[in-house]
Amino acid sequence: MASPRLETYCCPNRDAATQLVMSFQPDVFCGVCIGSASVSLLLTILQLLPKKGQSPRKMPKASSSSTILLLISVCDILGGLGMIFRSSVWLGFPGFIANISVVNGTDVWPSAFCVGSAMWIQLLYSAGFWWLFCYAVDSYLVVRRSAGLSTIVLYHMMTWGLAVMLCVEGIALLYYPSLSSCENGLEHAIPHYITTYAPLLLVLVVNPILFRRTVSAVASLLKGRQGIYTENERRLGTEIQIRFFKIMLVFVICWSSNIINESLLFYLEMQPDINEMPLKNIRSAALITWIIMGVLNPMQGFLFTLAFYGWTGWKVDFKWRKREIPWESMSSSTVGENAYPSPVNYQSNIHDSKKISTTDSQQTDEAISMLSEGNTSGDDRLTRSSPIYQGW
Repeated sequence: MASPRLETYCCPNRDAATQLVMSFQPDVFCGVCIGSASVSLLLTILQLLPKKGQSPRKMPKASSSSTILLLISVCDILGGLGMIFRSSVWLGFPGFIANISVVNGTDVWPSAFCVGSAMWIQLLYSAGFWWLFCYAVDSYLVVRRSAGLSTIVLYHMMTWGLAVMLCVEGIALLYYPSLSSCENGLEHAIPHYITTYAPLLLVLVVNPILFRRTVSAVASLLKGRQGIYTENERRLGTEIQIRFFKIMLVFVICWSSNIINESLLFYLEMQPDINEMPLKNIRSAALITWIIMGVLNPMQGFLFTLAFYGWTGWKVDFKWRKREIPWESMSSSTVGENAYPSPVNYQSNIHDSKKISTTDSQQTDEAISMLSEGNTSGDDRLTRSSPIYQGW
């Protein structure tokens, strides 16, 4: 799981609230993290692998949004690997981990492992939050015809730059002036918690606003196509809205427990003695949400692939051949064709789920062409160069 408590535990003089959760059934907690992260890792990779029955096609050029969705999955996979590694060392070498609590100890490797593994997990999940924010921005800009593959460079600079800067700044403030003297007061911890949760709160607050504006813009463009709002166009708008809703639902499910847990632990830190009987229920709630975090945080990777692509099936095709990868959208899709679900190919999604007729498909093509190219005249058809069709 990803929590700033992982870094504060590296302080030998850690606060009482951190000590409470980190010392509560550590073997069980690490086992839960390993199990959840391993299941999520395997299912995420399974989702992304090509499946049997998928028709080989020439791989289309990636769009900025399809690249963003891939990078979100990569961040989740690498973050999950960090959790598995950290928890495995914790379970396999208890004596090595016990040296973290030694003040002024001569062995620096336990502390180095503690800080390094915690930073790895925080950095990767923080980068995933920033990429998810970029996805919302890119979706809105695509509708406004202001985005393209060139913007991916700006997204890389913003995502990795901010993720590294906030992570390093928070760690530096937490461990100042040295690892043995950190956590002497909340002035060390609060900046670290702020830099950790800032991107998470940004996604929770700003992404729903951007998604809602994108859906409104999609509806306006569809209505403006021919001055009417047909059933196909309404269905297309609904598909987009449902996809955005699934993304936010997964995010809220996976990370709301972190916010609740952190609020409870901060409340406990403010008390003179967290072991008092009136605080028993709060301590229990903090420990329960702590275990929940260990289950839900690593599962984000797999749940996001369900929100992006839907369930892609179990039949993996290990025979190598040049084909589309699952995070790319399909081109020239036809009714009844067994193809990968695309995170942004709403026409293909409608074909699979609604089984619409060929005439309806052509009308939907025109609507998506309108979204991607902004062409309000003529009898345009959807092309492979369409940025929406290739992947928001």
